[in-house]
Amino acid sequence: MMGRLNKRVAIVTGAAGGIGAAVARVFAAEGAGVVVADVLDAERGRPAAELGGLSRPGAGRRLFGVVAAALALYGVFLRPRVLSWGATREEGDRGFPGDDLVPDADGASTMATTLPAPPEEVWPWLQQMGCNRGGWYSWDRLDNGGHPSAECIVAEWQRLEPGQHLDSLPSGDAWFTVAVLEPERTLVLRSQTKLPSGRPLDAGYGPLPRAYIDAIWGFHLRPEPGGRTRLVVRTRARSRPRPLTRPMDMLFWEPAHLIMQTRQFHNLSTRVSATA
Repeated sequence: MMGRLNKRVAIVTGAAGGIGAAVARVFAAEGAGVVVADVLDAERGRPAAELGGLSRPGAGRRLFGVVAAALALYGVFLRPRVLSWGATREEGDRGFPGDDLVPDADGASTMATTLPAPPEEVWPWLQQMGCNRGGWYSWDRLDNGGHPSAECIVAEWQRLEPGQHLDSLPSGDAWFTVAVLEPERTLVLRSQTKLPSGRPLDAGYGPLPRAYIDAIWGFHLRPEPGGRTRLVVRTRARSRPRPLTRPMDMLFWEPAHLIMQTRQFHNLSTRVSATA
């Protein structure tokens, strides 16, 4: 059925030929108004003419320039804040247990919050994390299959030991491995994943494949005056092939981690407040 995109406007980049030009033609056939852009301005005129539109010289280069400028501004001004939400400069510079598991990391973040309970009351909440356990206390629809994270401490989930797998998917097809465990002080989870399949690898066993992500997610508790806890969360990761994984890190994984981690901070604070 034609006309499904009536009264819609589509912007298609890379429209000088190939997939971009084909997509532009499909959108036009469905009734959309199509704006085409490509750094190859002379070539871009052909699909524009075919679609009954106008070709504006330099539009592709201008669009490329705008995108490049936006990425540069994000990298200089916003990204440092995304990677250090809530943490002090001293916390960002400090080394933590587990950092040495990914010594030559391509990327790292340090985020922190202060929780209204001492470490011995915060620890049980961290100890029962994981899908098919207490959940991750974040956006449950995204990281826990829609199952609500635990609202109380559950005794059967309080057993944790180095090398144990904590499911990162409700299906159990992916997991974190407990890499460093210091009760009431440090919990470091490690994930090694083969790309592009997403199949998990056992941390520390055998050589890594050519395309992979090797990452840690560390939770570090320190007592604060007034019976409170400073919770510092450190991530470090190395991935290959870097020309492909670096854009995904900057544009997707780092902002996503900020969204999920701050939600976890909020929900942990709510839970420990209710039981303190």
